[in-house]
Amino acid sequence: MSIETIFLLFSLFVWPGCNADKPILDNKVSEHVLGEAEGLPLYTGADQVDKYMPILKGARVGLLINQTSMVGDKSLVDVMVENGVRVQAIFAPEHGFRGEADAGAEIPDGKDKLTGIPIISIYGQKKAPDAGDLKDIDVVVFDVQDVGARFYTYLSTLKYLMEACARNNVSLLVLDRPNPNGHYVDGPILEPAFTSFVGVIPIPIVHGMTLGELAGMMNGEGMLAEGIKCRLKVVTCQNYNHHVPYKLPVKPSPNLPNQLSVLLYPSLCLFEGTNFSVGRGTDKQFQIYGSPEAGEGDFYFTPQPKPGAMKPFLEGKKCRGFDLSGMKEVEVMKEGRLNLSYILKAYASCKEKKTFFLKNNFIDKLAGTDKFRKQVVSGLSEDQIRESWQPGLSTFKELRKKYLLYPD
Repeated sequence: MSIETIFLLFSLFVWPGCNADKPILDNKVSEHVLGEAEGLPLYTGADQVDKYMPILKGARVGLLINQTSMVGDKSLVDVMVENGVRVQAIFAPEHGFRGEADAGAEIPDGKDKLTGIPIISIYGQKKAPDAGDLKDIDVVVFDVQDVGARFYTYLSTLKYLMEACARNNVSLLVLDRPNPNGHYVDGPILEPAFTSFVGVIPIPIVHGMTLGELAGMMNGEGMLAEGIKCRLKVVTCQNYNHHVPYKLPVKPSPNLPNQLSVLLYPSLCLFEGTNFSVGRGTDKQFQIYGSPEAGEGDFYFTPQPKPGAMKPFLEGKKCRGFDLSGMKEVEVMKEGRLNLSYILKAYASCKEKKTFFLKNNFIDKLAGTDKFRKQVVSGLSEDQIRESWQPGLSTFKELRKKYLLYPD
């Protein structure tokens, strides 16, 4: 298939406003997700094979996928191969194609053992495919499960991929997946000075959007480097809205082992900028928190090397803290906001407050601002901290409405 034919197919299937000529999306929701979604079967973008195979037929295809990229009980790459798609390369993000690598561990290049397709790392020396990787590719398919927090790095990977596709005249097809934390929006807006791999665009910690919706926002609002536009198509989920509870069928990363950890992650991840552990190196990752410096708590644990965390923070040190693993998932969902009480109480009871926040101020990158750290140190209440977020959240919520593909 010629590149001109690929472009034509994208012009037929792409959203209004998602191509390079029309940067602003319209505000319409796809007909198949209008109305009540409860009680109806939910289909991810990847599940709807008949919607994207016509686009890929005859094209040279790259896949940015991981262990969550499943169609039923089959990996997306296997479905592609079975349908005769010419898969040229698999791009492996953080944690690798199979989702087994430690957080932050460099991912090597290789080959898929089952298909022989080359695997190109985009988590190591580079964070996106380069011109050489894309020279024989017409379309890249992105299918990765997100968990709805700004610092969950697959959003960063998507942004860098969009920029690479735009620069190299390659189309991007996003197979959308539900956001398990899509039922609320909360937290401070990322300030430009604190941009990093755990925060690449000016959105709150919890954005309440799918990656497909965020892709549209990044294109439409000029959030890509130099304001470039990516030729983008999103296959939307069917029978989904932002308040449909979505239990992940596959754990999205090694240290999010179950649904409760996914729901607690946006609140507990702030501890990764402190001298407290969130359970990496245990069997209750992101369901517990504690530190040798904790001044209160009735739960004790000692992080040890485990798959996904071979060198866990506070390895071998006895930590005192709290076990949240007995919480009901519905309780966490009903809160509908970040729970700041965990980190505020931990700071208040910490034996040595000067070392509570790590010296590298990683907390500022996670929060997207240095104001949060300063507010905690100053002793501001949760209500006072939340009040400082409201102007930014109000502005973001209005912007967000333009790019929603599903009912709120």
